[in-house]
Amino acid sequence: MNTEHPLKNVVKLQKKGIPIGIYSVCSANEIVIQVAMEKALSMDSYVLIEATANQVNQYGGYTNMKPIDFRDFVYSIAKRINFPENRIILGGDHLGPLPWKNQQAKKAMEEAKELVKQFVMAGFTKIHVDTSMLLGDDNINIKLDTETIAERGAILVSVAERAFEELKKFNPYALHPVYVIGSEVPVPGGSQKENNNEIQVTKPTDFEETVEVYKSTFYKYGLGNAWEDVVAVVVQAGVEFGVEDIHEYDHQQAENLVSALKKYPNLVFEAHSTDYQPAKLLKEMVRDGFAILKVGPELTFALREGLFALNIIEKELFKDNHDIEMSNFIDILDTAMLNNPKYWEQYYYGDDNKIRIARKYSYSDRCRYYLIENEVRASMSRLFKNLTNVEIPLTLISQYMPIQYEKIRMGLLKNDPENLVKDKIGNCIDKYLYATNPTSGEFKLI
Repeated sequence: MNTEHPLKNVVKLQKKGIPIGIYSVCSANEIVIQVAMEKALSMDSYVLIEATANQVNQYGGYTNMKPIDFRDFVYSIAKRINFPENRIILGGDHLGPLPWKNQQAKKAMEEAKELVKQFVMAGFTKIHVDTSMLLGDDNINIKLDTETIAERGAILVSVAERAFEELKKFNPYALHPVYVIGSEVPVPGGSQKENNNEIQVTKPTDFEETVEVYKSTFYKYGLGNAWEDVVAVVVQAGVEFGVEDIHEYDHQQAENLVSALKKYPNLVFEAHSTDYQPAKLLKEMVRDGFAILKVGPELTFALREGLFALNIIEKELFKDNHDIEMSNFIDILDTAMLNNPKYWEQYYYGDDNKIRIARKYSYSDRCRYYLIENEVRASMSRLFKNLTNVEIPLTLISQYMPIQYEKIRMGLLKNDPENLVKDKIGNCIDKYLYATNPTSGEFKLI
């Protein structure tokens, strides 16, 4: 039985000069996860699915799922489509005291320890330790030093190692987790700034300091073996997205950072907020050593685009048909956002019209937090039901979903509302599969 973590194999191949990578699905959306699995199933590959400490924690997070619940949720999707569980890599992202950062360090770290323990015990095998934030009794006038960050990180890795030993008592074949360190990343879910001209690529010296301080701290805590399981460092690659703008990857700006990575034979870069990057730039990032590409909001952005397109088609088809209960999906989603603005109000600025547009269409896709609400889910179900009961005219699909129209005409896609939406998501995933596959040729949408 192969006991080596698949991410270690990615690192080995990268270091041999093979531009291979893996993309990470940073979403708790059921449709998104299913599409990612279906793509992986067709390619006989792994799928990496991650949850953040705010999404999933010992208190449920905003998804109302504990780590074991999220695992079971993902596995239930896999079972439905016959995707093998051993091809699923579950990851914990930004695991640390972030949700409790306003509490004193001792209390916040106790919560973080329990968080990490539960993730590891639930079978998550990619653990990103993030202890970069100031805690309640830290000096707010001084940036947290690398030594403190590393020490708190090492404490959490110690917990992870002990949790894994406990897990093995129940599951002797459990795969040992790999670790990701570093935290110089964009704001989760996209920037709150209206422009991102200030974005700076991580300085090579900062990257090297992070690695060296973490390494010495691991050994100080008796974690020499665990250091061998550190596979990646999170850095700012110079990529970001905001409400209306995208900061694209620039190899020249990252060149010095990329060169610094060559000093470390067992490490690759992990890039966050790679959403909306063109396929050719994602591939360039993988060639440059950014072997783990995180994507989330773009996937639910594509889902939202597909649902909006179907809602418009529904209105055209049933405009004067009073026997049909319309889904009103666009309006119901917006109403849900207006009734509970906490997930978007700090992200959108400007007059009422600008905010109205941003709520629905922004790259930061704050809509995704509302797709699990009962009224929104019921509306989505109604939308699918209404359009499943008719043959959607190809002319309407051509108007509102032109790429899917071409695929239907070529016999590549079934004319079915759920398939149309899933294909929108699949188009995004195809970029990442192209970028992370060293033998892929030219990228084509169709």
